[in-house]
Amino acid sequence: MTLEDEAATAALGARIASALQPGDAVLISGELGAGKTTLVRGILHALGVEGHVPSPTFTLVQTYETKDLPVAHYDLYRIESRREIAELGLEDSLNAGAALIEWPERGVPERLAVDALYIALIPTGEKSREARMGGPSRWQAALRA
Repeated sequence: MTLEDEAATAALGARIASALQPGDAVLISGELGAGKTTLVRGILHALGVEGHVPSPTFTLVQTYETKDLPVAHYDLYRIESRREIAELGLEDSLNAGAALIEWPERGVPERLAVDALYIALIPTGEKSREARMGGPSRWQAALRA
């Protein structure tokens, strides 16, 4: 899917938000500046989160109580071992709500990765991105809108 600008990335986030359910994990990869946090902001704003949504690069996780479900936003960029991921409470987040995970290649547990929605953001221009997506079939309808 081609995303021409930040508005298109936010619109994709809104489509993801419309299908997000408890237990869902959305794994978002891409190089620095690819738009991962922009996509997360689109998801969270569509779920009713108001105001600034910071990147949790230094805090590693930021939680949000939305009207539909709790959502945890993880940034695994600074993670150095799988043990650190276990300490972040990812399993608890999924038991309570949904998780949006940037930099999943840093060590997301395999059990989690099986049912996750994967999104890779690839810059194709100054503002444009290509979004490559995969995951359970139930996401197909939401992502085609």
